[in-house]
Amino acid sequence: MTPKEKAEELIYQFAQRIPPSSYEAYENGVQINFDLMNSHNCALFAVDLHLEELSKMKLIFSDRELHYKYWVQVKNEIEKI
Repeated sequence: MTPKEKAEELIYQFAQRIPPSSYEAYENGVQINFDLMNSHNCALFAVDLHLEELSKMKLIFSDRELHYKYWVQVKNEIEKI
């Protein structure tokens, strides 16, 4: 799975688990989608936790480095969405 696909999957998975918001707000005349924002923030939080755990793991260096780079790319893709 590409980092972009993983980022989209994480946001989608959180969106399925977070109850819909009844709160509406507007910024510069544009309605803010709190459900998407919450899913996005949860996905970022989850990736940050995963990166933190990866940095503590005692995997073979090259394996850890590959996993870490992949998850950094996932985080970058989430931030683009």
